[in-house]
Amino acid sequence: MKVTQLECLCLILLHLLHTAGSERFEVLGPTDSIVAVAGDDIILPCYLKPNISAEDMTVDWLNLDFLDSRVFRYQNHRIIREDQILFYSGRTSLFEEELWRGNTSLKLTRVQGTDEGHYKCFIQSKSWYDDFTVQVLVKAVGSKPVVSIEGHREGGMGLLCESEGWHPEPELVWLNSKGVHLSAGPPEIHRDLDGFYTVKQHVIVQETDTNHFTCRVQQSRINEKMETEIHLPNKLTRNLDYLTENRDVLRKEKEILTSQLDFETIRRHAVDVTLDPDTAHCKLILSDDRKQVRHGELDQVLSDNGKRFTNWSCVLGNEGFSGKFYYEVKVEGKTEWTLGVVIQSINRNESFIPIPNNGYWTVELKDGEYTAHADSPVTLLLREKPLKVGVFVDYEKCQVSFYNVEDRSHIYSFTDCSFTEKLYPFFNPGDSDSISLVVCPVDATD
Repeated sequence: MKVTQLECLCLILLHLLHTAGSERFEVLGPTDSIVAVAGDDIILPCYLKPNISAEDMTVDWLNLDFLDSRVFRYQNHRIIREDQILFYSGRTSLFEEELWRGNTSLKLTRVQGTDEGHYKCFIQSKSWYDDFTVQVLVKAVGSKPVVSIEGHREGGMGLLCESEGWHPEPELVWLNSKGVHLSAGPPEIHRDLDGFYTVKQHVIVQETDTNHFTCRVQQSRINEKMETEIHLPNKLTRNLDYLTENRDVLRKEKEILTSQLDFETIRRHAVDVTLDPDTAHCKLILSDDRKQVRHGELDQVLSDNGKRFTNWSCVLGNEGFSGKFYYEVKVEGKTEWTLGVVIQSINRNESFIPIPNNGYWTVELKDGEYTAHADSPVTLLLREKPLKVGVFVDYEKCQVSFYNVEDRSHIYSFTDCSFTEKLYPFFNPGDSDSISLVVCPVDATD
């Protein structure tokens, strides 16, 4: 049968229409916003209807709230990383094994504040395209507010409240004991690179019958709040007034008094400390979980690895730290111990005096006497014998502080320290008893 030119043209047009129709699809996803909890992984659903393969298509995910909006691109059977928004790098992926059935959902890991926005799933084939937009809301509940005393101000006592890690931006309010809002200074809001908010605010309070004040940080969209109450004893108020009047003479005493009120803040910087057996002197016995150390009678046969103490019965923590960090050690029942921090490069083959000039910041109990090993030894007169000692380092402020955990009292602080490398927890259980030093977990509610 002879086919005319017109019939041939009709057949071609019918084929093209059929081909185009076969590639038509819809891009679908959720109708409601997706609420993501900061730090979690989430999936942004997106799929084709009908469930045809997207393996030969281009899959674009865009954040429409950014000028440079590329979140993720899949094209020509590979992931295209050029022009991706920098903070999405390493946190986005498709379910590539699901592309054959039209699943183009995006997985976003370790959600942060900057991830909030409107996301478009754009799918394009050779002859068709469609898209879908979904909103992502990020929820992050910040830290418990930290309240500190700033001292005497004109009109009363100055207080500062600060909380971090919120999203969306929170509101901070000061309340008196009756729940009435106090007039305070303007809030200071800071947003970090991950999109989380820090808020702080100063207030001046006057003495009341109760001297109870509350700092509350709240976020109405996510229906969350955190608050901290502070009580100012009359005695403390008078002491701080006195210290303010004698600021030049008694500045350090004021810092110590205020630090007692900030003890719970300090404990929020707790780190997990385990002992490093490679540094332990041959007479030290470590527990299997590396949380306890005691002095033994016999020398153990141990490898000479260059890290081990050879002339002093000491052991270091397994990890070095900078910034702010805190840990606690049980010393109950012991008659001798030395605790603190040291630099990694200390000489471990000679018996140096453990002073700052040699890279040691330590406090010692020996022969019933407590001593801070400053460059000139300081004898410490303590009201209570500590059963548990807390060690706190503020690397940026160049301070190492020691606390009696049981009564929240300050033992001693090294100030104006010089740090040039990471600091390692330091332990010497002494040789006068066989009781272990025990690294304890820090419970902020103790």
